[in-house]
Amino acid sequence: MVAADKIAAAAGGPEGNDGQPYIRVNSVWKVFGRNPERVLEPQYADHDKTFFQSEFGNVIGLQDVSFDVARGETFVIMGLSGSGKSTMVRCLIRLIEPTAGEIVIAGEEITGMTDKELIEFRRNKIAMVFQHYGLMPHRNVIENAGWGLEVQGVKKPERDARTREVLALVGLAGWEDSYPRQLSGGMQQRVGLARALAVDTDILLMDEPFSGLDPLIRRQMQDELLRLQTELHKTIVFITHDLNEALKLGDRIAIMHDGKVAQIGSPEDIVLRPEDEYVGDFTQDVRLETILTATKVMVHPKATVMGHQGPRAALHTIGDSDGDAAWVVDMAQHYIGLLSIANAERALRAGVKRLDEAWDYVDREYLAVAPTTSFDQLIPMAMTSDYPIPITDAQNILIGEVHRSALAEAIAETSNADQDYAANVAANEALAADAAAS
Repeated sequence: MVAADKIAAAAGGPEGNDGQPYIRVNSVWKVFGRNPERVLEPQYADHDKTFFQSEFGNVIGLQDVSFDVARGETFVIMGLSGSGKSTMVRCLIRLIEPTAGEIVIAGEEITGMTDKELIEFRRNKIAMVFQHYGLMPHRNVIENAGWGLEVQGVKKPERDARTREVLALVGLAGWEDSYPRQLSGGMQQRVGLARALAVDTDILLMDEPFSGLDPLIRRQMQDELLRLQTELHKTIVFITHDLNEALKLGDRIAIMHDGKVAQIGSPEDIVLRPEDEYVGDFTQDVRLETILTATKVMVHPKATVMGHQGPRAALHTIGDSDGDAAWVVDMAQHYIGLLSIANAERALRAGVKRLDEAWDYVDREYLAVAPTTSFDQLIPMAMTSDYPIPITDAQNILIGEVHRSALAEAIAETSNADQDYAANVAANEALAADAAAS
């Protein structure tokens, strides 16, 4: 996932490196049926899809949908069957023609492109991964994965070299000469993912790519996508009907209902601050521990010492922090391990001058975690250690620490917020009932 400070929680907030959203969807409609333009007349602006179907016979696929996606963001669009999520992702590149609205991707207005421009854009700027892998049974793995490059006209030696790199990236090295019938469902989906990655576009559109897989393989593919995203930083629009999948993968989530966007926000926003009853009902059974992450509770490291320093300096630092240990880092702040006060005292008595000459006193097996680590992973770690949990970024630079007490306070705080929301819903329902009775 991209860092939290790169993403705004509001619908119109995320921006790319140039200050503009990388994908911008503005008031997009898709109306099926005859004379769709009448649906767009101003006097019908407040009506829903039921009205249009009963009065005009038109089916509303999308109704005034707007959202922005930042460069490098994983933006999840989720909803139940018929919500409009798959229609939206197909409208992004005009596999389905929008009835009205504007779509701009990487500065190019998709809705204004000619057919020739659109074909070129699809070939070179965007890649798609669907639920059905679409592998050609008469082609082997490397030929299937390299199909997009072949369409682009890339010569075979270059195509095969690039494809082999991507197959290794998704864990299929050694399977290049196998055929689809020889692969499991998860492996076939990896080929589909490799085919999309091989063309090396900035944008991936993924329409329920894992929904046909067994639960275990599905979780493995979700983990694989998270791993790949930390390396590749693609802009991903991911479609799913599974809330847990959305919460796991999404930097932000748009929940759709009856062709409209019900709410857009971070996983935490969606679960803890639902904006209407539909979203609240959708998320009421989500365990808080699965969506809260270390980012919510981590604080600046209280005590750090460098490897070239000695135990006397470490003891002074630990004393100033009013703690029991210090994190050991190198000159570039890369995390090395934990030095307890007991081990620092032992090192001092042993005459150690520099910690990097006596690593036995430093617990280098005390592992750090990423800021995106969820509470359900942090809590067992906190319960089995007397020390905080170190937090490092993708470059292994120490950026924070998480204390057991902060985890407990955050869970209590969010539980209270959830109870407050439930109480407000109940109160509003009671007021509505009273109004109806009177």
